[in-house]
Amino acid sequence: MSGKNYYALVAGLREYAPDAENKGFDISALREEIFAALDAGDARSARLLYTCFDCENIANIRRGSSAFNALGLLSREEAEEELLHPSRLPRRIAQVLRAYADPEGEDAEEVDTTQRFEKSLFEAYYEECAGDDSLFLRRWSEFDRTLRNILAATVARQEQRPVDEAIIGGGDAAEQMRRSSAADFGLKGEYEFADAVVAAVSDERNLLEKERKIDNVRWTQAEELSTFAYFDIDAVLAYMVKVNMVARWSLLDPARGREMFERLMAGLDGKARVAAVK
Repeated sequence: MSGKNYYALVAGLREYAPDAENKGFDISALREEIFAALDAGDARSARLLYTCFDCENIANIRRGSSAFNALGLLSREEAEEELLHPSRLPRRIAQVLRAYADPEGEDAEEVDTTQRFEKSLFEAYYEECAGDDSLFLRRWSEFDRTLRNILAATVARQEQRPVDEAIIGGGDAAEQMRRSSAADFGLKGEYEFADAVVAAVSDERNLLEKERKIDNVRWTQAEELSTFAYFDIDAVLAYMVKVNMVARWSLLDPARGREMFERLMAGLDGKARVAAVK
């Protein structure tokens, strides 16, 4: 991590608000303004945070889905081009794209192209995050992978599919999910959020309510991972994680989006007060 503090940037974050007419953020403009204020290394970390959405879009395009997440950095046309001729994405991700585009090529020697494309793609993404300079991004991506694995494994179990096929990457949590027959995959003792995620998927039939419960887990984790980050890149990345959720909910449910926005602003004010007395 650069160690640089962004006092003016973090203070200015409280000035952003959803547009009253559009019912949401101009997330692209806000994001680019934040990126422009970061030094080169921190900007790479911020862009890597959003590369997750680009991977999601590329996977959708490859399987012929029309779904497209606007939080990605690449346009649909750029994502389509990247799928065939990667030039913008981090090294490991680009290697996966080249390997699947040419299974007989040199890159295929380093990538297991016998497994699902999405699995290889996201394993590469999380490997990139694991090597990033930002402590927040490393911890957040580990959490995000575990959360997604729990979601995928729970659905796989419900549909009576092999859980192993749904799990991305290795590590203790992934191996535990592959082995365990417990409702929470035996993770509750180590991951407090595991039980809440399994319950949201298993018990909640209302899709929006299910998403709300899962995003509450994400929000809480973002706050916990940035508890002692006030003005550095980790504070900025935690803000961006939460503002992504605000922007999404402003479109899905404007009242919920406003509620999350007010929570976001209150959190920023609180951190400013704590930092001021240190």
